[in-house]
Amino acid sequence: MARTEDPREASEPTAEDKLAELARLREEALHPGDARAVNRQRERGKLLARERLEKLLDPGSFVELDRFVRHRNPHFGMMERRPWGDAVVTGYGTIFGRRVFVFSQDFTVFGGTLSEAFAEKICKVMDLALKYGCPVIGINDSGGARIQEGVVSLGGYAEIFWRNVQASGVVPQLSLVMGPTAGGAVYSPAITDFVLMVRETSYMFITGPEVVKTVTGEEVTFEELGGATAHASKSGVAHFTSAGEDACLEDARYLLSFLPQNNVDAPPYFEPSDPPDREDAELDRIVPANPTKPYDMRAVIHRVVDEGEFLEVHELWAENLVCGFARLAGHPIGVVANNPRALAGTLDIDSSVKGARFVRFCDAFNIPLVTFVDVPGFLPGTTQEWGGIIRHGAKLLYAYCEATVPKIALITRKAYGGAYDVMSSKHIRADFNFAWPTAEVAVMGPEGAVNIVFRKELDEADDPDTQRAELIAEYRAKFANPYIAAERGYVDDVIEPRRTRPVLCDALATALTKRESRPARKHGNIPL
Repeated sequence: MARTEDPREASEPTAEDKLAELARLREEALHPGDARAVNRQRERGKLLARERLEKLLDPGSFVELDRFVRHRNPHFGMMERRPWGDAVVTGYGTIFGRRVFVFSQDFTVFGGTLSEAFAEKICKVMDLALKYGCPVIGINDSGGARIQEGVVSLGGYAEIFWRNVQASGVVPQLSLVMGPTAGGAVYSPAITDFVLMVRETSYMFITGPEVVKTVTGEEVTFEELGGATAHASKSGVAHFTSAGEDACLEDARYLLSFLPQNNVDAPPYFEPSDPPDREDAELDRIVPANPTKPYDMRAVIHRVVDEGEFLEVHELWAENLVCGFARLAGHPIGVVANNPRALAGTLDIDSSVKGARFVRFCDAFNIPLVTFVDVPGFLPGTTQEWGGIIRHGAKLLYAYCEATVPKIALITRKAYGGAYDVMSSKHIRADFNFAWPTAEVAVMGPEGAVNIVFRKELDEADDPDTQRAELIAEYRAKFANPYIAAERGYVDDVIEPRRTRPVLCDALATALTKRESRPARKHGNIPL
């Protein structure tokens, strides 16, 4: 008897049908934004979320996670539009062959606003990054919390913030701000290690220009209030700025080349083509004969590090202190340097905060610190004192004292007063301290010291100007040099400037095996 075909079996989809459906859904998920939103993004010169990830990561390395996640909000008719991915693309890939976890917010879907599902996707990749010890890179381009989800979206932000804090000092966290970031959304980038912004197209602010005008009466543009240049030069929120999105993504790749995968791994070593024993005679002439004449400490740094390559952090903010990454004999280092070209190299509130944050990052991620010292002291004045220079200056001191990575310091010229102590001195446990013959290690400059110590004699002198000049010359000869500090062992050696690179490379090679324990405690209480 012939078998009668069950009509239900005939309607069941075949394996081929299911594969075709998967292909259709994958293609649909690749283009969740509507055409008008995509065109607006293009008109602003901005890339789409997936395009950014493709340029950031090694070619073909991106693996997407949660592409079929959709929001679950039943209110305000939102169930009629449930695009795949829900306004953020998440996953992992590689940069220079090293694994990273990533997310990229999609402004073409609901304006990149954050929903519960959106937050869950980001939280998942952050949890995975922490579990596997990989950096997290977030690309921010969002209109903020999704109003239709109310407090649920605020809870989503808080879940992200909490993970930012748990990951801090464990894996590197980079934030690429490539569009608007406003309100509570700014705090996730602010907690991460580095913020990169694109000039003219990215913004960060707590309240926008319209609210500012309503509340304070100030009229200000988006760019003036929270643009890349404002945050790079005024607030210090942005560590790097780029002219375009391609440059920003390339900057992120370059920055990551100096950083380890996590707080346990060593920073990435690259075989150097620049000989460690290379000398540079130009360094013998770089410090001006006149002790009050400025020079650019960056010129010293470029002549000492591998291939002259130096990635400066916060280049436009607190320019009297230079911070950044370089390599010595192939090993990544964090460079901190007073710059006499700005404010005579004094330490002020902003430079102290800038330096403290950078020192603590390097210490968290096993990056040795090399400090170039030319500091006449802390910047005087009521603005600084009332602004809390004591408290803020203490942050830099605390950071150096707390750091257990190899610490090497070179005094090129002035090292006066408390600022001498702060800038990686032997007394706060620097490993190796060197000085050039032009170094002046003293309580204060000769002029100030003579005016205080010999005030009575100068008041009674027949020719105070001549006597002052003689006393200054005598003080300079006796105290404004590196040899008294060297006699005490506070300076390990006084070296010819041309030999700086070989000396530092050798000191670093020696200090790389450093092991130093810390007191048992939950955490210290840095003077925030």
